[in-house]
Amino acid sequence: MKKLAVVLALTGAFASFDAMAWGRDGHKAIGAIADKLLKGTKAQKEIALLLKPGESLELVANWADCVKGTYCGEQTAEMVEYVHGNPQHDKYHYTNVPFQQDHYDDHGVGRTGVDIVQTLRQCIAVLQGKTDPELNPHKFTRRQALILIAHFAGDIHQPLHVGAAYVGKDSKFVVPANQADVNEVAIFDSRGSNNLLLDDARITSLADGLIGPGEPMPVREGVPKALTKPFHSYWDSTTVDYAFRRIQTKTADQFATKVIGGNMNIPKIEGDPIVVPYAWANHSLFVAKQAFDGVVPGKLVPQTSKKGETYYTFALEVPANYPVPSSEIAKQQLIKGGYNLAALLQAIWPEKG
Repeated sequence: MKKLAVVLALTGAFASFDAMAWGRDGHKAIGAIADKLLKGTKAQKEIALLLKPGESLELVANWADCVKGTYCGEQTAEMVEYVHGNPQHDKYHYTNVPFQQDHYDDHGVGRTGVDIVQTLRQCIAVLQGKTDPELNPHKFTRRQALILIAHFAGDIHQPLHVGAAYVGKDSKFVVPANQADVNEVAIFDSRGSNNLLLDDARITSLADGLIGPGEPMPVREGVPKALTKPFHSYWDSTTVDYAFRRIQTKTADQFATKVIGGNMNIPKIEGDPIVVPYAWANHSLFVAKQAFDGVVPGKLVPQTSKKGETYYTFALEVPANYPVPSSEIAKQQLIKGGYNLAALLQAIWPEKG
């Protein structure tokens, strides 16, 4: 397969990454799909009791990311209280299972007690009314649990939030036998693929030719344009932009309306919903293999952070048509995220019982 060589910029740019999986529009789209599917159900009524007037799953879907800073506006008292009570809240959004593996389990490389699977389970237990303290170590309120589920249901469908890349010193993807093997000498943690770098201009040019040009990006005065794009950032936001462009929608609500069409059938969840996060994680591992298909890391390059710490980045080679399959995967995962979110909430609050 013909490949595009995506090279590391020689400017020594630092690896950076978006604060939000799926970007704001992606999370809102998942919430909007669930909002539409749940209209008229018992679940919608229960949701309304926990949300404030005017709120919806679409509007609260980014709350768990907005608490990380002020880019959504000033922090509310509710946000400050949540952050104070959850000092590891930034770790709730992902797990780092090697993407080559097929299943998430509670132990092994990349798994933690505060990762997205465990946190989702705890939020589900709270909404189910389970009172075992071990099921709610963070003491989430019911409102917090709902808001977090609205967000993490999106995060867990972003394949790189589950399937992680580990790279050997020979610049090949590897599967560490245990966490101690990820020693930044023989095996390197790509930080959720944030240290895997794409040439931004080249990937943009490819997409413009394969998908069609999008809206011009706003120029930030005094901020030089980044020459590289972290692979994680590409999957967080760029693929969402491409997915929206491919079906000619510009807003989350438009996307939700178009992808639902006349299909309002919510999938049924059998058994206890608390096990659902395992199934979602396993599916994302399957999709992560597709996301990394044909992707090859290049030469290891040491970088120095603003704090003076050394970290390592890798350039990438990706298939020359990569914007097409990656945007299709993103579209399907956004749709599945919305439908699965609706299914989970309806399983927690079924029509009967």
